[in-house]
Amino acid sequence: MVLLRQQQQPRKRSSSSFVPSCPPPKIPKPQNDIGTAVDAVEKMVSILAEGGCTLVNPLGPPSLPSDPYKLRRQLSRLFSSTDDRSVFLSGFSSYIQSSSNLRRVLMSSNGSNFGPARSESLVRHLLLVAPIQLDLQIMLLEKLPEYFDVVPGDSQTSLSLEDDVSRLIINQFRWLDFVVDPSSFTDKLLQVLSICPLHLKKEIIGSLPEIIGDQNNKTVIDSLEQMLHEDPSVIVPVLDSFSNLNLDDQLQEQVITIALSCIRTIDAEHMPCLLRFLLLSATQLNVRRIISQIREHLKFVRTPHNRTMQKNKLKGKLVVDNTEASVLDALRSSLQFKSLLCQEILKELNGLEKPRDHKVIDMWLLILLYTNGESMRKSVEKVFKKKIVEGCIQEVMLDQCIRGNKELAQEYFLSFLSLSEYILACKEQKARDFGIYMYTLLFEEFADTYSRQEVSINIFLSLKIRFIFSKRLSCGFVQVLGALVTHVGSAVSFEVTSALQIMASLASKHARELIPLSYHINGILDYLEGLTVENLYKVYEVFSHMALLARSSADCLGSSIANELFIIVRKQVGHPDLKYKKMGLIGILKIVSCLGVESNVTSSSPFQKSNAEEAVELLETGLESCKQSCLSLIFFYDELTAILESTTLHPIIMDWIGKHLGEFESIFLSDLDGGQLPSRIPYCGLEGELWMNLDGEMSPICLNILPLASSSQNASLQFLPANFHLLSTVEQLTNQGSLGGIDALLGCPMLLPSSKYFLEAEWQSLTGKQKQIICLSLYYAMNWIRELLNAFCTQVDGRFECISQTSKDDIMQKLLKRMRNLVFLESLLSHSIRMCPVTLPQLHLRVEHCGSTFINQPNHVGNKEKKNEPKMRPESTSPNKRKHKKTSKTSAIGTDGNLHQQTLFDVLRKAGAVTSQEVPDKVSSKDMATSTSVDHNSHVFNESVLIEVSPVSQALESQKFRFRPLLLECFSILTFSKDHDTCCSDPVAELPLYLYLIHDLQHKLDYFAAPTKQCSSRNSIAAAVTRMTLDEFLSKIRPLFQSLKSNLDSSFCILKEGEGNKTCQEHWKFQSTAAGNPDLTNVVPSNSSISTMVFKEILNCFSKMLNLSEVQRYRSVLSDLLEAFQPDKALDSGSLDVHPCPSPGTIEYLYLGACSFVECILDAVCSFSFILASEALFTLESAVTSFQKVMDKLDGDDKIIQSAFHQILTLLRGRLASSAKKLLKHKWDNKNLENGWKNKGEMVQKILRTYLEYDESISDLLDELACTILPQVSLTTMAEDEDYGFPTLCSATFLSWYRVLFEVNLTVLGKLVKEVVRLEKVRPGFQPVNVHTLLIRLQKNVNVVVALVSMCRTHDKVTLHAMAVKYGGKFVDSFLKAFDFLQVHFQMHNEAILLLVKELQKATRTIQTLCSEAKGLKQTVITSKIPATKRSLERFLFRVKALLHSTSNGCTFWMGNLKHKDLRGQVVSSQAYVDDGIDSIDEDPEGAVDVDPQGSVPSASENSENE
Repeated sequence: MVLLRQQQQPRKRSSSSFVPSCPPPKIPKPQNDIGTAVDAVEKMVSILAEGGCTLVNPLGPPSLPSDPYKLRRQLSRLFSSTDDRSVFLSGFSSYIQSSSNLRRVLMSSNGSNFGPARSESLVRHLLLVAPIQLDLQIMLLEKLPEYFDVVPGDSQTSLSLEDDVSRLIINQFRWLDFVVDPSSFTDKLLQVLSICPLHLKKEIIGSLPEIIGDQNNKTVIDSLEQMLHEDPSVIVPVLDSFSNLNLDDQLQEQVITIALSCIRTIDAEHMPCLLRFLLLSATQLNVRRIISQIREHLKFVRTPHNRTMQKNKLKGKLVVDNTEASVLDALRSSLQFKSLLCQEILKELNGLEKPRDHKVIDMWLLILLYTNGESMRKSVEKVFKKKIVEGCIQEVMLDQCIRGNKELAQEYFLSFLSLSEYILACKEQKARDFGIYMYTLLFEEFADTYSRQEVSINIFLSLKIRFIFSKRLSCGFVQVLGALVTHVGSAVSFEVTSALQIMASLASKHARELIPLSYHINGILDYLEGLTVENLYKVYEVFSHMALLARSSADCLGSSIANELFIIVRKQVGHPDLKYKKMGLIGILKIVSCLGVESNVTSSSPFQKSNAEEAVELLETGLESCKQSCLSLIFFYDELTAILESTTLHPIIMDWIGKHLGEFESIFLSDLDGGQLPSRIPYCGLEGELWMNLDGEMSPICLNILPLASSSQNASLQFLPANFHLLSTVEQLTNQGSLGGIDALLGCPMLLPSSKYFLEAEWQSLTGKQKQIICLSLYYAMNWIRELLNAFCTQVDGRFECISQTSKDDIMQKLLKRMRNLVFLESLLSHSIRMCPVTLPQLHLRVEHCGSTFINQPNHVGNKEKKNEPKMRPESTSPNKRKHKKTSKTSAIGTDGNLHQQTLFDVLRKAGAVTSQEVPDKVSSKDMATSTSVDHNSHVFNESVLIEVSPVSQALESQKFRFRPLLLECFSILTFSKDHDTCCSDPVAELPLYLYLIHDLQHKLDYFAAPTKQCSSRNSIAAAVTRMTLDEFLSKIRPLFQSLKSNLDSSFCILKEGEGNKTCQEHWKFQSTAAGNPDLTNVVPSNSSISTMVFKEILNCFSKMLNLSEVQRYRSVLSDLLEAFQPDKALDSGSLDVHPCPSPGTIEYLYLGACSFVECILDAVCSFSFILASEALFTLESAVTSFQKVMDKLDGDDKIIQSAFHQILTLLRGRLASSAKKLLKHKWDNKNLENGWKNKGEMVQKILRTYLEYDESISDLLDELACTILPQVSLTTMAEDEDYGFPTLCSATFLSWYRVLFEVNLTVLGKLVKEVVRLEKVRPGFQPVNVHTLLIRLQKNVNVVVALVSMCRTHDKVTLHAMAVKYGGKFVDSFLKAFDFLQVHFQMHNEAILLLVKELQKATRTIQTLCSEAKGLKQTVITSKIPATKRSLERFLFRVKALLHSTSNGCTFWMGNLKHKDLRGQVVSSQAYVDDGIDSIDEDPEGAVDVDPQGSVPSASENSENE
């Protein structure tokens, strides 16, 4: 007999009421003789009676003896030794033919009063009699089909256990003490199981582990698998059975495979059980397969099962949601019990690279891991952010989780909210945008008060805690969500920006829902001064929407919000400090933009002002507060203009603006008589003259610049451009885009100082005040023209159809002339400022809209206006007088001849960039004296000094942020046709105009190319650019691509012709005269310098545009850009070694064409300019980098396309390396070098680095240059006429080459170390060939560093020694990271590894000597790098010792004091008498390694005597 393993008690199971529609076939009954049957029954009864069992019991089941174990022993002996066994079985079979008798023997017996408390049936006791067990089992199983149809088919209730004979029979087989023949019994049971009805089949399957034990698991699993294929509805009991079977590893894997195959076919209601089984069965070997299959086949969508919907028609979607909730609960509970699952899920998600590989279930898995506990939250947050930034988790996935699925997501609401907080605090803009979307979605979907309050409090608490930390205040809200403290208390502005962006979005859609939460919102108004300008706009936008809704309702709470908001902004605009005044103006204008919309004109009460009237009153308040401050008024005009361009305001407001602008003519304009001044009156002793009159005698008006600049009303000129900007915007809005009502301003002249003052004699006769008036007059005229261009360029860009073609042509001609006026004025102003330094007044108050500048930042140049700006009234300039006096007293050399401390003002004034405002009409005598002294030492206006026409002026560049910005509409000038009625078609006459615009375009590109960097170019960017997105910017400059290429071709042709083609000076004069410029013979363009600048600027613009992320993402923009820069001759793609050949028009074809175009330019400019050739090379490198980024973003579906891209990339990299090599090997003469090799070290470094990094065999190239080429230079006199194969390698560029070789070698070593470490992790055992290859590559790196360091022995430059110490230490650091790899393979490659150590110690000994000498000579350039290098050398020493000690090759190691030698190997005899000898021993630990009799390896610090 076989004993069964004792198992746990079976779980209680409920029976199903389902019965199959047709009864299954029954097992045939045996035909016995009646008499024989009676005798057999009597014999059976007597046998039981002899054992103390009374079978016939009228009161119930048979009565068992008090000792049933005695009955079993007696029956076992009887049936083993006599023939009564067959008679007993026959009698028992006959007895149970009656269903009542069968039920009696199956029911539990009570036994005697003194018997055991546990009662079992008679059949149960008989089954424990070994000789008859198998026969009884088969007999009972054959009886089982007779009771399949006991339950009616339409019954919805199940029978009790006492009434259900089939279940009673199965119950007898559970937990038997032993099974005599498990195989036969199992076969018979499975045979009967195959024909059982569903409810009984489930019962039996679930009980199989309790019935058959562990002997036939393979048979059971195979049979259950077959049943699953036939009827998937038995999946739940099958899984229960699998869970309770004691399986070996092979069968367990088979069971997992069966379960995984059911994921695709299982009913939704059974999915939780299947997932729970799979996850709890996971082991280290199969966990990855389980997770992958679940992710692949679990379709987490709300598609109900047909039978479930038919059964639950009234419940509808709720049942489906409950099923999904059960699935999530099963996943969550399983993840809680198995930490292995959590780690594997994160690994699985981290391994996914493409967005298409991510599914909704991934989002839920992250949420479940995040919900389960604190231990996994950090890891989940990192993965979640990474996937968002990579674009793998997208908004549509979040929608599928939450939108329309509130009941399912409700339980995980706080987890979603917490993740939103984390994502919102990330630095990456993409992550913050996703966090904004999460917050908005949570607020919209969870409409209950609690959820919305949680979302709102979280957002506003983020804002408040950020200020709490900066101001060290306390707030009760901190206790509500203390978890926010760690990330929102970091005082990072972009977190606040994102939070306010959410609230602005919610306020525009759900203002009514936010009003009850105003208690939390109003607190932000207490912290406005800590916000950036961009965030101020968002705050006021939130409150403006709430105030608008409040005014249209009678709610007292809402009314209080509006009243409080109005009170705050009125207080702010009334504040004398410009910082607070700007805050109030922002608030007023944002409120006006909300209240003043034409559709929002109602009010809740007839006694209340309308929204439009309230807006007009606010505008009047703001305007009145600005009358004492020019900069405030400029800011007011510019922001009001921005509102008009984006919002349609009510006619009442437009009428008020029109009335205010009616004063423009009386303030700034005067009448002309036949195009001439009616009288000539001097202004402050200066004669006036009409400049730049484009309309001639027809001009009725002129602009009064000189009269205003020389009077007490000079401040009005400061807001003139902003006032005109507002005027032109209103004119366009009221006349369908046409500026016909003010077109006289485009051609009207300007009253400026007479041009005679720009001659030498006249200029020197002027006083300091008069010179300042002249400079300021030019400055105001220049900015007036800038605003004219901004306004009238909108008339020719095709935006408005109401303008006739004749008008457009006339405007185009005038715009070109105005551009010539602008270039002329700026060149003249630049030269004038160099002779008379003056601080220009600020005409544009820069407002940062990207969240990087605080409005109250103390040291920002844009926020010094209150202290230094000119006031509207002359008596308010007294503080400036005191300031000037103080400055004069602290000048470098006083009037008494004594030396005084030089101030910052003096330094900046000498550089032509003064940072403080000066008032032109209030100049003291000392100022005049200073100005005169400056004039005496500066250039003067005379005919021998040429004033170059160039927009790139160093004297004005530092003050460009004060200018009025050029808007993007001005770039349309680049697209104008070049038809000139002149004596020749000289492009030089037009290039200065285009250069001016291209230079400005590059500044705007700098803003978008590095949005997080605070570069100087960002400080002078127009608000119109900061307000727009990069997509909008690209859409506006997209038409310019072909014009840029045309101008590049023009400048290239001029440069190629060189000095042989004399510029037609008459052409420039003719165009200048036609534009109304004064006839100054010394103001001429320089064709070479302008063409060079155009060439460089366009290439720079092309490079920056190629590497903009949006350009790479939008193929249409990228195609247009590349299409514009194609070569004149079509590219022959068939000649390229690329398969398949790229088709014309594809991205890869266009990249090849653009690179070929740049290569052609590079080859041509090599003949006359090293600088231009370098610019072309850098442009080519940008194109290759851009192609690499585009290739990285390719979808991985099409392998052919990817292969073609890889081939093209390899081709382009090779071309780039060849071009860099060509520049390095080109023989440059002094004429082409532009002032020789001086100041070209950085450029040579970039070229050399490009050559090295893009070469295919970089290690061999490094080895050649460092070991062969560079030592020749260091051992010679380093004369520039020496040729070492690289003409760019000379004494002036030697250090540049040295630095680059060190840095690139370090980069190569770092990549090699990473490769070694990665391969060691993936494949612990390397093939010997691979190890040998890696050691060879490592040896080349060591050879390079040894050669470079050894040059210090023959080169005395301290800078060279400092680089050797610095980079030598870094090399040792990187080398040590590969020491584990060397130690693993030391036994098989000991010779190669020992050679590495020996060679490297040649460099370390030299570095030790360099450190010692630098300390003795007190060379601070070197000594600052010694500590880090010393630590690296000591680590190397002990790692070598550990390496040799751990090997069993008999190596010995010792350290000792060696002789002190200098770089040339001479013993330093004085060290015995120097007091710091002990220090030198401590600083230079020395030792040696005796490896074997054939050689030794000195330690890292050894100075061997035979050196």
